[in-house]
Amino acid sequence: MASNTVSSGATGFDQVLAFTIPDRNARGRIVRLGPVLDEVIAAHSYPAPIRHLLAEALVLATLLGSLLKDEQGQLTMQAQTQDGVVDLLVCDFRGGELRGYARFDRARLDDLGPSPSLRALFGDGYLAITFDLAATGQRYQGIVPLEGETLAAACESYFLQSEQIPTLIRLGVRSDANGCIAGGMLIQHLPEGEEGRERLHVQLDHPEWEHMRIMGSAVSARELVAAGLDLETLLWRLFHEEQEVRVEPGMQIVKGCRCTSDYYRSVLSRFGAAEREEMRNEDGLILVDCAFCSKVFEIDLD
Repeated sequence: MASNTVSSGATGFDQVLAFTIPDRNARGRIVRLGPVLDEVIAAHSYPAPIRHLLAEALVLATLLGSLLKDEQGQLTMQAQTQDGVVDLLVCDFRGGELRGYARFDRARLDDLGPSPSLRALFGDGYLAITFDLAATGQRYQGIVPLEGETLAAACESYFLQSEQIPTLIRLGVRSDANGCIAGGMLIQHLPEGEEGRERLHVQLDHPEWEHMRIMGSAVSARELVAAGLDLETLLWRLFHEEQEVRVEPGMQIVKGCRCTSDYYRSVLSRFGAAEREEMRNEDGLILVDCAFCSKVFEIDLD
């Protein structure tokens, strides 16, 4: 039986590993979330299907956000629908800070059983992925339908349609009395290895990509959440036959809710005096509810 600890110096929980395979013109990210995941999910009493969904979304946000070279840039992933049981799922990642929240109809969720499909949860929903680059002030957004069986499949469609980058994503989630563990791996094929190159078409049948897709697909959900299996060893299992695999430790992941009384005061100060007056309760306070961390802030602008 595997231990719940990894060897000293190896990558275990809440840290991203970046890797490249130069001969295949491929890059990737791999991560396993543990304590941070529990901390984010603990803000609300989510039932099991929503915990699983949010755990997957938090891993995806980490994988996608860690692709940003701008450390102050932000990745926001939002799944939304008008007719689904889950009407809002939102996660964001900035400089290693991760947060997420799901809003859902409890009564309708209970009618779906223990393992509802993505379609049952969202209906005719969509997934919006936004990259905000702090260094340049630029914003890139792509929107794709929430089709397929998983959020990972929807993210693959985003990269295919919006970025023209063949992408493989694999996820795993394990939840028990000791908490929740979620892991994920992302692999992409960059034509001629050049980031930022104009891509006129996607070569899904490119032999390099076909090889990487087969190798990456061999990873199992069980391996991704195996607490005693360090991420370096997992990458070695998958790609040890390649001529060269470059692995670089990435950023540490922490819970990143940025709500503070000072922050909300600065936001409220942008409203007119009449609008702020309407927001006050009978005690003269403005109550601000942060959905991410489930805290209510009492703001006294006086």
